[in-house]
Amino acid sequence: MSFLTPLIGRRQALAGAAAAILGLAVASPARAAHVLPFGRYGSPRRRLNDRTLYVDAQGRGDHATVQAAVDATPDAPAESWTLVISAGTYRETVLVPQAKTGLCFLGATGDARDVVIVYDNAAGTPKPAGGTYGTSGSATTTIQADGFTAAHVTFANDWLRADHPDITGTQAVAAKVMGDRSYFERCRFLGHQDTLYADTRALASFARQYYRECHIEGDVDFVFGRATAVFERCELSTLARDVTFRPYGFVFAPSTAAANPRGYLAVRCVINGTAADASFGLARPWRPSSDPTALPSLVVRETWMGPSIDAATPYVDMSSGYHWQDARFGEFHNIGPGAAIPVPENRPQLTPEQAAEHTPRNYLGDWRPGPALLPRPSGR
Repeated sequence: MSFLTPLIGRRQALAGAAAAILGLAVASPARAAHVLPFGRYGSPRRRLNDRTLYVDAQGRGDHATVQAAVDATPDAPAESWTLVISAGTYRETVLVPQAKTGLCFLGATGDARDVVIVYDNAAGTPKPAGGTYGTSGSATTTIQADGFTAAHVTFANDWLRADHPDITGTQAVAAKVMGDRSYFERCRFLGHQDTLYADTRALASFARQYYRECHIEGDVDFVFGRATAVFERCELSTLARDVTFRPYGFVFAPSTAAANPRGYLAVRCVINGTAADASFGLARPWRPSSDPTALPSLVVRETWMGPSIDAATPYVDMSSGYHWQDARFGEFHNIGPGAAIPVPENRPQLTPEQAAEHTPRNYLGDWRPGPALLPRPSGR
């Protein structure tokens, strides 16, 4: 049984409280049927330009699958290409190779709940040719290219532990993002363990990623990796688990390279969910394979933290010999029950002078991502 339906229900239950903080309009679940499959974005007969392809599972577009449309775009194009994706559930794995630079996925309806790319591989899922997929291989969508943009799309992995008690590798990635200048606007990332892998193509690569007004949910380390990633006005939702231990899981598990001055930045976000009070940690430092060159970095500022975050012990060690106090963790002007400071030594607070260094502009450098733009018609 897919968990997409209950996840959508949880999203709607939290939307009212989160909207006041995030400044978002809450879409009604009862939306009128979209007569035109691609809405205001044209159609194969009336293309916005010659670099726009249309994806529709019912055969009304250029391609019936997202991967087929990706494959149809040129490598290293002089100008960016856009895939307009109609409402539907696309059960497939998708790879955007490094050569497909500047590609955009655009949900046709303007509501990410309508356009869902989903599959159900886990790290321990057996591969047809032998072996298992591993964490990276479990990703429903893998984005290796620079300059990728997505708006109004859901990326999901609906693999469930309860359905596979024989599998111990329970990491199940919805999206692995590796390229520089990767921009996601009002997208959803749904999963349980390791939902969003915000990473880079190589250890020495400091890929910048920007997530604006997105919804990300999971239970164990559901935002993890070594990218320089900004999460602005996002909703990070902690999911309940039927376990006897605490913490149930963690929101962030950065693995920032020591040479990279900036890792994850969450600013003006909402961290909340269906998990029990004080059942989640905010973060733990991930050092892949005990990599001594990793120095995880996370700053959370001006964010509302709900009661599911353990205010007394928000950070813990991930592996022996590497303590969370040695990581680059900091907080600034957070509010909510999960942001209380009952044990000051466990809540590293930035000074105003330090916080001035941890802004979206400083993290993104000379890249200035703007709102997702429509493809320009040819000749205009």
